[in-house]
Amino acid sequence: MRHLLGFVLALGLSAALFFGAGAGVWLFTIPHGAAAGLTAHDLTRLATAWPLAGLVGTGLLMSILIAVRRVSPIGPGLPGLALLAWSGLLVARGSAALRLMPLSGSHYAAGFTTMLDSGALALAGAAMCVPLLMPSRWRRVSGAEADYADDDIDVEEALGLAE
Repeated sequence: MRHLLGFVLALGLSAALFFGAGAGVWLFTIPHGAAAGLTAHDLTRLATAWPLAGLVGTGLLMSILIAVRRVSPIGPGLPGLALLAWSGLLVARGSAALRLMPLSGSHYAAGFTTMLDSGALALAGAAMCVPLLMPSRWRRVSGAEADYADDDIDVEEALGLAE
């Protein structure tokens, strides 16, 4: 059940990477960002706040899925492997990688393509694959281990040294 939930989280993270991060990066790229005169005041408008929130939310979701031990490694691992494969395809055959881009005319795809071209998706994919290589992430945390804390045991009392 844990790995099934990890698969669902992988689908959600993939969508967040494409739509949330894609829109956020599209907003801050050169043609739309600094060259267009995007200022700090413009970030308070609702039209620019949503892509910024999508970018920050995607980063937060990705870091939670990577760091939390109870989450199956499939959650961050599957999108990470897909990003590494897509980056490898871009290096091998650039036009084929860009042809596979979904919603190719949208600003989501433009931001995603910018991340793909810059290598940011390869770096993120490598970081997302780290939980796949950790054996402790594949094992279920038992109830006794989850409730155990080092400060629960008094060593002197356990050894019979306490009076």
